[in-house]
Amino acid sequence: MKTTMTPKMTPTKNPMMTLLPLASLLAMGLAQAATSTLPAAPLAMPELRISDRAVSADQQAYRLLQERIKKLNDGGVRVGDYYLSKAQCWLDVSFHEYTRNDRSAFPLQALQESAKIVAALEDGSEPNPGDATPLVNDATRLREDLWDGFGKLHASPGFACAAQKVACGEVELVHAGNEYRQQGWRHANPYVQLAEDAQAAAQSAAASCPAKQPKPEPQPEILPPRIEHERITLDMDALFHFDKSGPADVLPQGLEKLRDLAARLKQGYVQIDTLSVTGHTDRLGTDRYNQALSEQRALTIKQLLREQGIANVISAYGKGKADPVVACDKVATRAALIACLQPNRRVEIELTGIKRTVKEGSAP
Repeated sequence: MKTTMTPKMTPTKNPMMTLLPLASLLAMGLAQAATSTLPAAPLAMPELRISDRAVSADQQAYRLLQERIKKLNDGGVRVGDYYLSKAQCWLDVSFHEYTRNDRSAFPLQALQESAKIVAALEDGSEPNPGDATPLVNDATRLREDLWDGFGKLHASPGFACAAQKVACGEVELVHAGNEYRQQGWRHANPYVQLAEDAQAAAQSAAASCPAKQPKPEPQPEILPPRIEHERITLDMDALFHFDKSGPADVLPQGLEKLRDLAARLKQGYVQIDTLSVTGHTDRLGTDRYNQALSEQRALTIKQLLREQGIANVISAYGKGKADPVVACDKVATRAALIACLQPNRRVEIELTGIKRTVKEGSAP
């Protein structure tokens, strides 16, 4: 019975009168709430629900249980899941009556039903207590036709689409029965209406729900793109006339090599992120001369690659004779030395990007 009277405080030794806020119980995982009876009340007893401290602890308890429901949803339990919906609806009716100053056992017992369902969802235990809808606080069982309708919806092929409405409709029927037992039909009427509306919505959802959800087509595993790094070395003697560096100095076979390279890059890469051209010379000549020669050759290669359709940002560098690959220290004659040092006269092209994958059944 709801009342606005301030109860008279009298000492008692009854452990059920001990203040044990639900926040403490929830912090322990509501282990006691999974049983049919509790040794102590998780909400402050009505007689003690007169202090800010007690009310604050009770409200914190509701918040903690709500967070556990949210965490289950965050972990993949659908909002429309029958058990999660039922836990939420038990919590809602409990809090609704608590805020209306219901001094009966209904807020506590409704909250216990929510907590038991949540605990079963968290640890995966079966059967879930949510399969039952107990008449908590000795609620009157109203509207047998509605109970029968919800039972038929449980057995219908479209129950998955109607589960949320069924769960909340069942809880509202208990809510209505509690109001009827305490205060009569006028107070029960709004909650009966909620149950009727929930059943109508559930029947509509079940009727439009496919009996068997079509299995989605298996999707190929999509792997993240792999960034490739590639280094290509070209022989300068095959690109340029000896000791030359300009576009007009490129040999015919050298130009053909650059055309082939550009075509390979365009066909082989979906995306090129970086591309650099670095020119190298042999050790013949001064440092200054070789540095300038290597830089100009790199710039010429960059220009020719652009002309072949490589539109990426291309960096061009010259390293002169700084990074030789052969030494040829014991070669005496100049002609033999020039031939020996040939590997040092080179251009290195380095790039990073995403390579194009070869479609199954197609030629590489």
